[in-house]
Parts: sequence; structure tokens; C-alpha cells
Amino acid sequence: MEQAGSLGARGSTGSAAPDIRTASVRVPAQARASDVERERGVASDESRSASGARGEHTHSESPIPHPRVETARPVVQRASVRGQILDALRTALVAGELAPGQVYSAPVLGERFGVSATPVREAMQQLALEGAVEVVPNRGFRVVRRGTRELAELAEIRALLEVPVVLRLARTVPAARWAELRPLAEAAARAASAGCRATYAECDRAFHHAILALAGNDQLVQIADDLHRRAQWPLVGGPVPRGRADLMADAAEHLALLDALTAQDLPAVQSLVREHFADRA
Repeated sequence: MEQAGSLGARGSTGSAAPDIRTASVRVPAQARASDVERERGVASDESRSASGARGEHTHSESPIPHPRVETARPVVQRASVRGQILDALRTALVAGELAPGQVYSAPVLGERFGVSATPVREAMQQLALEGAVEVVPNRGFRVVRRGTRELAELAEIRALLEVPVVLRLARTVPAARWAELRPLAEAAARAASAGCRATYAECDRAFHHAILALAGNDQLVQIADDLHRRAQWPLVGGPVPRGRADLMADAAEHLALLDALTAQDLPAVQSLVREHFADRA
């Protein structure tokens, strides 16, 4: 049986359990409070009985020690834990800690996060709905392999959706509204300067989301955000992941676009927004 891949060793497989860095997980310590421990005891019994049905064999996977935590803090509700696990998995995916083609089991990831397998499994199922992973019977979840062609197709679709909207907004939105978006562009610039791809990905999505939200079309914003998230997943056989210099150049385009929008310089807006998407093809 193939074991879950290592999050620390990108693209490698072995007997070691996944190693998502604690800084990228961001699941608060109260999730390990005593009440949650009692829930985990029940969930562990359930997972042991259900793992056979789901095909998640974990007897050969190495246990991961739990860090010591305080128990006096408020207990996080299950829905909150599931949401935090989903955010942590998305961050690990963008950062390349979930390697394309590798299989990860919910029980082992649950051990690493300090929760039962149930919220991890639910988060992985959401990622499966989004197309980031696929269910592997008797093993867990495999990160989908993606190539440069898919990335180019996503960039083309995003351009078809966003460019006309941004050009329309450039004619109608007052300068003061564009000024309100500058803190988002500056946050992206700081993340780019730090060279943190995961943080930059969040800031980049927030900036584009805020621009499109000015159009007042919730469906457009939702579709564009989904396409944007998918465009940030790691590639197989693609170019080297974008480094600090690439991120800084991308962030500079955000600031230049805001300047052009504020000035209602339509030719500059059109050139900048098209170039912005061409860089992702």
C-alpha cells in the first residue's frame, strides 16, 4: 500500500507522515482543549470503524507527536475547526507543501493538526469539489496534477471576464473609491517583498475580489474568485514557482493599475490589465 506523501519533501513519497509547518497551519491551540479531546476520543473510535469503509488504512503510517497546549481557552466549534483546516490545506497547496500526484490520508493529517480525521476529511472533500484533489478509494486524497495548458486556459477565461468589467468600472467609479483599494495593493506588495507565495496569493485574490465587487455582480465575483484560486495551484512539469522578483513585479502592476484607474486613463488601464493576465498564461 502506498503511504501518504510528505508535505515537507515536495513531490517525494515515503513512510514519514506529512509535515505541514506549524506556521502555515494556523489552527489555534484551543482546538486541543479538553472538551475537544473528549470529542476526539469519540471521533477516533468512529474513524477506526469507518476507516475500513473509506479505505484509509493508517496502520503503517508513523504517528506524529502532539505539541503541548493550554486547556483553559474557549473551545472552537467543529464548523470553525473545519473552516480553519480548509484554510490551512489551501495555504499548503499554494505553498507547494501538498505535492501534485501525492496521496494524503485524513487520519494522518488529522494527527498533525491535532483534530480528528472528520474535519480534515470534510475539508478535503471540499477541495475535491473545487477540483484541487481527487478521492482515491482505500487510500485518501490525491493532489491533482495540472499542466501549463490548464493555467493558460484559466488565464484566458479570467481575462475574458475581468478585462471588460475593469474597463467599464474605469469609466464610472470615482477616484475616491479606487483610493480605498490601495491598502490591499500595498499589503500584496509587502507579501511579495517578503517572498511568501501563500500570503501573496491571498492578498492577490483579495485585491482582484475588491475590484470586481465594485461591479455589484455577486455571481461574477464568485466565478472569478474560483478561477483565480484554481490558477494558484501548483503545476507538474511547469515553470519554476514564482520567486520574490516575480511577485514584486506582479504587485507593482496592482499599484500601477490603481494609478491609471484613479486618473481614468483608459488606454493605460486596458494595457495594464491585459498584461497582468498575459503574465499568467
